[in-house]
Amino acid sequence: MPASVPSPVEIVDAPAVERQGEVLTDEALDFLAALHRRFTPSRNELLAQRADRRAEIARTSSLDFLSSTAHIRDGDWQVADCPEALNDRRVEITGPTDRKMTINACNSGAKVWLADFEDASAPTWENVVGGQLNLIAAYERRIDFTDEKSGKSYKLGPAESLPAVVMRPRGLHLDERHLRVDGEAVPGALVDFGLYFFHNAQRLIDQGKGPYFYLPKTESHLEARLWNEIFVFAQDHCGIPQGTVRATVLIETITAAYEMEEILYELRDHASGLNAGRWDYLFSIVKNFRDGGAKFVLPDRNSVTMTAPFMRAYTELLVRTCHKRGAHAIGGMAAFIPNRRDPEANEQAMAKVRADKEREANDGFDGSWVAHPDLVPVAQESFDAVLGDRPNQKERMREDVSVTAAELIAVDTTEAKPTYAGLRNAVQVGTRYIEAWLRGMGAVAIFGLMEDAATAEISRSQIWQWVNAGVVLKDTPEGEQLVTPELVRRVADEDLAELREELGEETFAQGEWQRAHDLLLRVALDEKYEEFLTLPAYELLR
Repeated sequence: MPASVPSPVEIVDAPAVERQGEVLTDEALDFLAALHRRFTPSRNELLAQRADRRAEIARTSSLDFLSSTAHIRDGDWQVADCPEALNDRRVEITGPTDRKMTINACNSGAKVWLADFEDASAPTWENVVGGQLNLIAAYERRIDFTDEKSGKSYKLGPAESLPAVVMRPRGLHLDERHLRVDGEAVPGALVDFGLYFFHNAQRLIDQGKGPYFYLPKTESHLEARLWNEIFVFAQDHCGIPQGTVRATVLIETITAAYEMEEILYELRDHASGLNAGRWDYLFSIVKNFRDGGAKFVLPDRNSVTMTAPFMRAYTELLVRTCHKRGAHAIGGMAAFIPNRRDPEANEQAMAKVRADKEREANDGFDGSWVAHPDLVPVAQESFDAVLGDRPNQKERMREDVSVTAAELIAVDTTEAKPTYAGLRNAVQVGTRYIEAWLRGMGAVAIFGLMEDAATAEISRSQIWQWVNAGVVLKDTPEGEQLVTPELVRRVADEDLAELREELGEETFAQGEWQRAHDLLLRVALDEKYEEFLTLPAYELLR
């Protein structure tokens, strides 16, 4: 027998995860090494291009549709036909891949589950490997869960009622520090995609579905081209027929909004649709135009609704683009968490969700996201009223829509203004989310909403923008005040003191509150803007 060849992938400083050998097989690691060596250099070039484009935005305070790709926008082409398993996407539930959520999502009644390794999952080694194990177990119908506190047991429902799964890997900018090839960290996106594809592509095909993906944080059609090359390589490597993969791209960056058609074109043999990722989209606007002056100052996050003119421009252009090219248009998140203890407040919140979903369905979206199983029937009812027995409404071309480049960044068309309450909320939500993230939780219930990393990103980015743009708040306890680092620190210190008193010293000390407070202030107040909060946070993650 020939001597076994060591895997080219080095596992570094990783705590042991039960049954990790089922995921980290030699063959799977060899596949990751092949992906890394072939595609990480291109990934690195694309990240450098992001920096160049941001520098150009800082210089011009503008964006436009690309003249170099006008022939694509004017061309006559369609994306690949949709597989039957993804034809009806009227309700999609999102969430991390822990065992309880895996079972609840599969039993939710939603048409699709977005199984999230990205913003709703803190990238601890346990979450990265354990999430892969849970998905394999779900497909093999050998997953269950018992809550230690309540004793409640969770099991999968009938196979025919289970949703199609669309897996979201980490963004291209994040590395996986525990896996290295040739001394270099493997991008988290390649780790998540590679392990999932290697273990599940054929299994899903055998079940009448396929390997479906959501692509996050995409900033250009060149990044979509890279993903298409990854799909082609992966299918060849694993003996999967070309065109089996389907990808839905989140249009959650302002630059991608100007390249929707080009993104679909690059992925046309593997494209399924586009999604309107509203919170990350707002974060991207602030991030890219953070030094553009008062014209680009975003008011309180919760005051920017989807009816704001620049958000309407974004969503209507997305629907028009998708239907023009035969792709699904998927709407944004309903993050509300039902409150069974306050029926009146619960009904008010449900009414807002219902109105939001009715607006999306009437605008031409083919489906939408919810964060909690109780919201599935609410969204379903809204889309049923418009779709009826049809699986989607891709035949609605929305030829009435015409969006200019300027309309997409007309932030100053919203009437809301920054407030002291908005500043306090940004500090409170940012601190609470980061604290939970540092404990390994990526989906966190805060003030009645299910929040993910986009929440913390927009919170800290708004604080940074308000400080650097010289925003004046008219409603502080002391009257009119300039937003300064000192004011932000005072608000953050007051919040931390209130948390310490509310939780008690022992419980407070068991959490990550001080580190969360310190990190929020760092990324909100440092002169140099941090591209992604999760980069320095990952250094602190245990």
